[in-house]
Amino acid sequence: MTAAGLPVIGDRIRNHIAPITYTGRKSGRTITLPVGYRRSGDTVTIRVAMPDEKTWWRNFLGEGAPMSIELDGHERSGHAVATRDARGRVEVVLKLDPV
Repeated sequence: MTAAGLPVIGDRIRNHIAPITYTGRKSGRTITLPVGYRRSGDTVTIRVAMPDEKTWWRNFLGEGAPMSIELDGHERSGHAVATRDARGRVEVVLKLDPV
């Protein structure tokens, strides 16, 4: 059982960690991985910790790409764009499609 499945801890974790799914730009494979996020309305913000150690967020540079995220037990899709600031911090912003 994962921590998200535990009765008390699970609710707290699910409000901040969720699986995202996207198609790799080069590989064409469907990839799903858990990420920490913040949500404000139809905007989901994912701050990438240690971005130089990870590559997944690079799929969303430039024009961005489609992404889905599981929120409240439902899969929501949208368009995500990654940006890197002058200090090297990376943020991926997912604009959810209307329901």
